[in-house]
This record gives sequence, structure tokens and C-alpha cells, in this order.
Amino acid sequence: MRWQVHSEKTLYTDPWLDVRVADVELPDGRHLDHRLIRTPPAAGAVVTDDQGQVLLIWRHRFITDSWGWEIPLGQIHEGEMPKAGAARTVEEQTGWRPGPLRPLLAVQPSNGISDSLHHIYRGESATHAGPPADRWGRAEWVPVSGIRKLVDNGEIGCGTSMSALLYVMVEGLPSGGLVRGNAAAYRSAFDPDRPFLLRDYPGLDV
Repeated sequence: MRWQVHSEKTLYTDPWLDVRVADVELPDGRHLDHRLIRTPPAAGAVVTDDQGQVLLIWRHRFITDSWGWEIPLGQIHEGEMPKAGAARTVEEQTGWRPGPLRPLLAVQPSNGISDSLHHIYRGESATHAGPPADRWGRAEWVPVSGIRKLVDNGEIGCGTSMSALLYVMVEGLPSGGLVRGNAAAYRSAFDPDRPFLLRDYPGLDV
């Protein structure tokens, strides 16, 4: 049943997030003060090559004090289209300029407390453009065949990265999976007419 929101009040805001408290009425009539975080949308990409490798970043996250592999992902700039934001983020964070990008999926990783929406794209090539502008981690080409083991070992903990990488692996299964030398088989499994969630950009040509 639907929760009814009667009001929202900002508790703290900056360019990155807006922390609010909402007066929410539950289906049984009770009210509660629910904290929530509203954030600008983000964009990123899963980029692979014809050798069955995916471009990832090994980095430290101080909030959880953990190291892990992540896909390039960053906030979309004001007035920027999501696809352009994804391409810019890949190059800034890895030093590799991706080839053509297409929609892969959209993820809301913490929808119980935040409206954060991550637009994830798919690329199948990249050109080395130089050192990354954002030196927060180490960019490497990692075998896609080893993703499951990295997840099992806790070396991929980012929810958006895990969703996107496992999605790519599942998409490739009907044609034998994305393995070394099998990029063409992966491409044959893609449905270009599948809809893509872009709530913040109604009618946008992504």
C-alpha cells in the first residue's frame, strides 16, 4: 500500500545532497518522521574490450574503510546529458576514452533512504587518452571471467558496480557468456528496443 507524504523539510543541504525529514502517513494511519536524502543523478559505464576484459578502478572508500573494484561512476553536471556524463566520467577517472555508449540499466541503490539514481551505460571499446584527471584509484583492465570470484571474495562491494557487472555477465549467457574473443557473441544478445529508466529526463533521447 502507498505511503502518503504530507510535507518535507530540509535539515541540511549542499551541492552534493539534500538531507530532509518527511511527515509520512502509513497505510494504517500512523505518522512518522522519516529521514531521507535527495541527490543529483549520477552516470557511469561498463566498458569492455575485445579480449574479454572490463575497465575497473581499484580504490579505497573511507566511509566503510574498504578497498574494492568499481566501475567509473560520477555525478552528472547541471545541464549535462546522462550519456555525456558517463563518457566524461570514464575518461576523468580512468584515462581511457570510451567508444560509443548505449544504455545498460538504471539503479537506485538505496531507495529506502535516498532517491539517488545511477544511469549505467555500456561500451565495447576505449582509447587511452592519458593520465586520469581524478587520481583516486588505480584503473585496470580486469578479466570479465573473474568477476564472480571478485564478488565472492568481497572485492566488489559497491552495489551499483556489482549490479552492472553481473548484468553484463547475465546478458552474455545465451551466447556462451562474454569471454576472451567472444565480444561479438555478447553483442548479439542485446535488445536495442529495451526501455531505459530516465525519470529525471522525461522524453530525453539518451
